[in-house]
Amino acid sequence: MAMPPEVKELAAKVRNWGRWGDDDEIGTLNLITDDVVQAAAQEIRTGKRLALGLPLDENGPQSGAIPGRDNPVREMIMVDMALTGDPSNFTTSDDKVAMGIQAGTHWDALAHVSYEGNLYNGVKSSEAITVAGASRMGIDKIKTIVGRGVLLDVAKAKGVDRIEGNYPLTAADLDAACELGKVEVRSGDIVLIRTGQMQLFFAGDREAYGTPCSGPSLQTVEWFHSRDVAAVATDNIVFECFPSEREDAMLPVHLLHLVDMGMTQGQNWNLEELAKDCAADGRYSFFLDASPMPFTHAVGSPVNPIVVK
Repeated sequence: MAMPPEVKELAAKVRNWGRWGDDDEIGTLNLITDDVVQAAAQEIRTGKRLALGLPLDENGPQSGAIPGRDNPVREMIMVDMALTGDPSNFTTSDDKVAMGIQAGTHWDALAHVSYEGNLYNGVKSSEAITVAGASRMGIDKIKTIVGRGVLLDVAKAKGVDRIEGNYPLTAADLDAACELGKVEVRSGDIVLIRTGQMQLFFAGDREAYGTPCSGPSLQTVEWFHSRDVAAVATDNIVFECFPSEREDAMLPVHLLHLVDMGMTQGQNWNLEELAKDCAADGRYSFFLDASPMPFTHAVGSPVNPIVVK
């Protein structure tokens, strides 16, 4: 399926190839400058901390729809073992885990998707992606994601607990969420979008949590680009509205964000407690540390994002 002409035209409008040099591999994360982080630190007023990651266990959000993207399975490899043979001396316990790197709360690396043979910055996917992983654009190229986070509670702005179906979020929806939170999205911000979809996961309905789901649509791509957003994460498993708003384009928001804009995106973020806290104190911006784990050559990474208010 070829990319529709209208989508290709939009892609050309928001493309950042070469903006930070031909060798750049982190895209819009370049917008998180030292000055941006210093300003973000001013968001810390009370020291309250909130974690946004889902529990890492076999009850995670994966349903088997993507073969191999398995929920975490943890196994003990040592149980109170006396390394010297004498239990009155040093004893230890240890464990290991097997999981899909993008099974739970995670970031997608820019190497995650391609189209027409291209990754971000025009790097050829056939040369950069092999069975050994990503030699370019991997998550290991991203050392930190620390800065100002902004919660856009679109569900609350629309007066609902959860946006039903595959409603495609629009630029007007994002503006309404900004108005609700009395917050202005600035260059270098990390935007978190709440649709309420996570409620289905916590209700125990893994299938319903998966699809259909509301999320960013092609109607929001220019909104993120014009505001120089550094990264975006959502509270669903797909990221964008799914099934897609267009039958002739498969996950087009993924493609324009990751390939054309070079904008890192995240999925399965638990924004429920954060949304309640922001509604209670009226503050929808905060300091956020959501740095990925340094998996070499990986196309994504688990993350436990930490909000500090």
